[in-house]
Amino acid sequence: MFKKFFYSQKIAPYVFILPFLLTFLCFWIVPISNGVLLSFQDVLKDKWVGAKNYQRLLTDKIFFKAIFHSVRYMIGTLVLLIPFPMLFASLLNSKLMKKPGLFKSIYFIPALTSVVVAGIIFRLMFGELDSSLANRVLTLLGESPIKWLHGELTSFFALLLLCCWRWTGVNILYFTAGLQSISTELFEAASIDGANAWQQFTRISFPLLKPTTIYVVTISIYAGLSMFTESYMLWAGKNSPNNVGLTIVGYLYRQGIEKRALGYACAVGLVLLIIIMFINIIQLILNGTFKKEER
Repeated sequence: MFKKFFYSQKIAPYVFILPFLLTFLCFWIVPISNGVLLSFQDVLKDKWVGAKNYQRLLTDKIFFKAIFHSVRYMIGTLVLLIPFPMLFASLLNSKLMKKPGLFKSIYFIPALTSVVVAGIIFRLMFGELDSSLANRVLTLLGESPIKWLHGELTSFFALLLLCCWRWTGVNILYFTAGLQSISTELFEAASIDGANAWQQFTRISFPLLKPTTIYVVTISIYAGLSMFTESYMLWAGKNSPNNVGLTIVGYLYRQGIEKRALGYACAVGLVLLIIIMFINIIQLILNGTFKKEER
């Protein structure tokens, strides 16, 4: 009986997707549902407050500042971590590169480094002392030392540099995998027709890397808007001066963990979820992901 049940062509597909459905239910639907309920409550007072948490968000200047920082950080990562890894991957995949595996390993090492360790190292690099690495570079260039982690733009530069250092190698591997799925016959034919390396990249590699690019853009949008640990470690777990390094998730942590305003923190988290889903759905529509393929 059980053998007949599991070998049924109608039932077997549902058996295979059952683990995913259970995981999705336990770790996605249930937490989000609880979060929605909590966002309408004052958890400490065990009191239903309706839409007051969301009304508070509309007048919270710090919340909007955190959104601005997260969106700016996301845009910066998209500008830097899409085109440059794609070019590096093309170079590593070319016949001109000797020992590409060695360079791939070197690029990927930062991703294996703990974000806590990376945050501490970059905090020391951009320290206030004249002897910190960033200030020593400024001194060599004839400029005066500055407090990197106190300024709006300099803090953003430090965060963006940390992000690029950690994730460039990962994106290179994504694009390398995409390039290796492209038939070499296309490049050989283009080479015979007289196409140079740049023309081969723009006419063959770039268009055929579209699925990989869409995937990298999607995860980069999510990672950029949900960034927290890098900022938290760069300022040693303390509030950054004038909130120059505050992100949406950092603000959620401040409200939910530090101030124990769990209902308000849930409202912040749900707004973040809506923003991420909205931006990703828009970019997927613009990239034609939901269009039906022509036969």
